[in-house]
Amino acid sequence: MTALDILRKVFGYPAFRGPQAEIVNHLKDGGDALVLMPTGGGKSLCYQIPALLRPGVGVVVSPLIALMQDQVDALCQAGVRAAFLNSTLDYAAVVATEKRLMTDDLDLLYVAPERLFTERFLNLLDRLSAAGKIALFAIDEAHCVSQWGHDFRPEYIQLSILHERYPAVPRIALTATADALTRREILVRLGLESARIFISSFDRPNIRYSVVERDNPRRQLLGFLAGHENEAGIIYCLSRKKVDETAAWLNEQGIAALPYHAGLDTVTRMHHQQRFLREDGIVMVATIAFGMGIDKPDVRFVAHLDLPKSLEAYYQETGRAGRDGEPAEAWMTYGLNDVVIHRQRIDESEAGEEQKRIERGKLDALLAWCETAECRRVRLLAYFAENMEERCGNCDTCLEPPEMWDGIVAAQKAMSAILRTGQRFGAGHLIDLLRGKVTERMAQLGHDALPTFGVGADLDEAGWRSVFRQLLAGGLLHADAQAYGALKLTDSARPVLKGETVLHLRRQVIKSREKSALAGRRNKQRNEARRNTAFAAQSPENEPLFETLRAWRAEQARAQGVPAYVILHDKTLHELAARKPENLSELLNVPGIGQAKGERYGAALLALIPH
Repeated sequence: MTALDILRKVFGYPAFRGPQAEIVNHLKDGGDALVLMPTGGGKSLCYQIPALLRPGVGVVVSPLIALMQDQVDALCQAGVRAAFLNSTLDYAAVVATEKRLMTDDLDLLYVAPERLFTERFLNLLDRLSAAGKIALFAIDEAHCVSQWGHDFRPEYIQLSILHERYPAVPRIALTATADALTRREILVRLGLESARIFISSFDRPNIRYSVVERDNPRRQLLGFLAGHENEAGIIYCLSRKKVDETAAWLNEQGIAALPYHAGLDTVTRMHHQQRFLREDGIVMVATIAFGMGIDKPDVRFVAHLDLPKSLEAYYQETGRAGRDGEPAEAWMTYGLNDVVIHRQRIDESEAGEEQKRIERGKLDALLAWCETAECRRVRLLAYFAENMEERCGNCDTCLEPPEMWDGIVAAQKAMSAILRTGQRFGAGHLIDLLRGKVTERMAQLGHDALPTFGVGADLDEAGWRSVFRQLLAGGLLHADAQAYGALKLTDSARPVLKGETVLHLRRQVIKSREKSALAGRRNKQRNEARRNTAFAAQSPENEPLFETLRAWRAEQARAQGVPAYVILHDKTLHELAARKPENLSELLNVPGIGQAKGERYGAALLALIPH
């Protein structure tokens, strides 16, 4: 069969998307490749189809063993002979899988890097290689090789062994997220300098991006979640304690939420992950220990209660929403303390100066994105060297453009307060000074006698926090980790202090409880309108049949012990409800239904569809 034949008959899709066909043919012909493609863009097909076209087995290196089962289940549903090897298997299961591997009974084998490097497994690969029975090596989540990236995995460094030991076997490295620096590191560390590079658009037009200034984060979160009732989503927090507290609080609010972090035992983590993947409407509250490789297509939102490490990390984490291409949201609450904590974390780390410089640059890019008044999507894509000329109309700065104001005088007042107090104090004390607030410490230090005392009474505390946050984000101020986060002026502050430049700041917007609730209701209406437009196949008269098909799918998933989306995606169910195929031939024309699924489920589906 040709690549297109396999796409249609095995996976049930009518045509390749973007550069998929070119990548498949390049790998099929024995070429190496680095593929950068957004989450949900169809990266897996880029190595799965060549593995089926070439002689031997495709070996897929994947860093997240918890999700290999679902990936293999999905392939088996499509009639592909697939298996995995990782630490979750007992000895008998390992031996059985190895036997299948050595008797040409596998098309694809997923393996954890730790397993790959064992002498036992390398010996098996040696034997397969000698017989010409390794179709390809696929290195998924390739950004894990970057020591300066957001998700470094030490074991990935050793993957250069594949090139050294099996130079004749084509390799493909895939990731959804890599800036120019990370791309170069992937190529060098994996020995892919001569590989062909395929870069798809980083744009995820179905995701709406929003950043709100932190005021009352729980109230703000509830307002946001009002637009996502009974929908699956992920909420990221920086600490394990915050994860546990937020999950418990959400359950008290009647929202089904589960915690996930490295402090939980393995059984609990696995149980929570399985529930999230296999049940509808579960909200996972997690540290970044959760998420890489998540295949669940119907995650409708990703929320950040704390600032991530970089725009790369943010893009990777938000990319777990809307993998099905339907409307989804990425929402974040962010404040002054985030800026100080992250700068301190970098300064206090044991990393070398070069790595600290790179991390500061990545943080600066993220902060600038948070504070931008421009289209967020335009700025986000520009970070990945992709040009988008027009505003997207689907981010907060497009939907509700922020009000800007001349902040030069306010910045000069803030800088004067910093200088007159010896650059030894954090934002809290400086704001009290500027607002003329007499505290015991203020009087003790004699700061109530300074010329800057009370000169900023025109702004409230939230307003001044916004000013300091934007000055930090703009690189005009620096939080000194060695001085407990004291704010100091940088060289860039000089033109502002002297009045030699202009400075425009975003107007601080704090919403009351009523306004937050109103915003939540408006967001819900906006989301419903987007979904009604996006699901072209969905109409009121098709909804009963869709729900019937959904109930049937849930029964199948429970009986087989797999997530519902492994059986059929929502989009496929909507198409079935709209098209109402009358026979197997028509059924096989529905996107997402290949030959194996047609043979397995065709009679049951046709019996449910009225004609």
